[in-house]
Amino acid sequence: MKSYNVDENGYYGEFGGAYVPEILYKTVEDLKNQYLTIIESEEFQQEYNQLLKDYVGRPSALYYAKRMSEKYGCKLYLKREDLNHTGAHKINNAIGQILLAKKMGKTRIIAETGAGQHGVATATVCALMDMPCRVYMGATDVARQRPNVERMKMLGAEVFPVQSGNKTLKDATNEAIRDWCCHPADTFYIIGSTVGPHPYPDMVARLQSVISKEIKEQLMEQEGREYPDYLMACIGGGSNAAGTIYHYIDDERVKIVLGEAGGYGIDTAETAASLNIGTPGILHGSRIKVMQDEDGQIIEPYSISAGLDYPGTGPIHCNLYETGRATVLPVNDDEALKAAFELTRMEGIIPALESSHALALLPKMKFKADDVVVLTVSGRGDKDMETYLKHFQK
Repeated sequence: MKSYNVDENGYYGEFGGAYVPEILYKTVEDLKNQYLTIIESEEFQQEYNQLLKDYVGRPSALYYAKRMSEKYGCKLYLKREDLNHTGAHKINNAIGQILLAKKMGKTRIIAETGAGQHGVATATVCALMDMPCRVYMGATDVARQRPNVERMKMLGAEVFPVQSGNKTLKDATNEAIRDWCCHPADTFYIIGSTVGPHPYPDMVARLQSVISKEIKEQLMEQEGREYPDYLMACIGGGSNAAGTIYHYIDDERVKIVLGEAGGYGIDTAETAASLNIGTPGILHGSRIKVMQDEDGQIIEPYSISAGLDYPGTGPIHCNLYETGRATVLPVNDDEALKAAFELTRMEGIIPALESSHALALLPKMKFKADDVVVLTVSGRGDKDMETYLKHFQK
């Protein structure tokens, strides 16, 4: 049977691999050789699961959205990652990676962040584990995600505003990789998504797979079966989506539908829908579909959502898209905003702008009445209030 999981060389089909500068080769090789042994050890699992339970507040609820189920003609369940400590799924991965860093003897942590949720999660676990932390964040995102910047500083992290390029997530990642090249021996780079050189995409997916593990158990309890008919999530780099589908990726009974950031539309220059319009290239250490021109220069992405504003998507999702295993639809800014207000008014849940790109898929679908649909609400909307207020009832 064909598997959509990573192969022994770090590839998902034709995507993935580890394309790193020579100075990082040993660091990435060490990580590749150690991560599975450490993550699968009893000691790690015990410490990790204990923190997920007592610190993060897992399992996160699987909530039956009654009014929206009626509207969309299906049984809609929302996987409530917005209820986690720090307000998003990012903490699942940050806790796992900092435990790994400690076990590998690293003494300094760096991270990149777009919407700031991964930055907050990293700053949080660094405070918890008493480790110095530097977070790289594009200056544009620093301005539009001010509450998260202040939270990171309060937690003791140094926030470094990046002034190059579009001043968003891609540029923050560039700067974090530069830092890593200068301090490979003592520094652990906690990557927030399923991007970067192997083993990061696989490692992040494994640490986020607690989401789909819980979905299986919770569906059994609520529906008397372990699998849904549809799994839905938003994708930028792709970590919440990877976690949502991890235990179902090879189960063909389950349809996977993902929403990527359309911006002003995929026929405009203002978009971040890299799976729909990108071409294969190498970015930040792996071969993925990238928004680039004929010369291989990155085309700057655009999305109203800082967390999806990235010119590529992790190799897991590139492979799912290319093989047809997942349906990936672009969701424009206005559709995401409309979906955010709909969930807020119909279920009393204010979602993050990223998650709203998954919710906006619902009107594009044709469900049967008995279809069980699980949609991951990857984060809560506090950080996006300024954007929401600007568009309120327009």
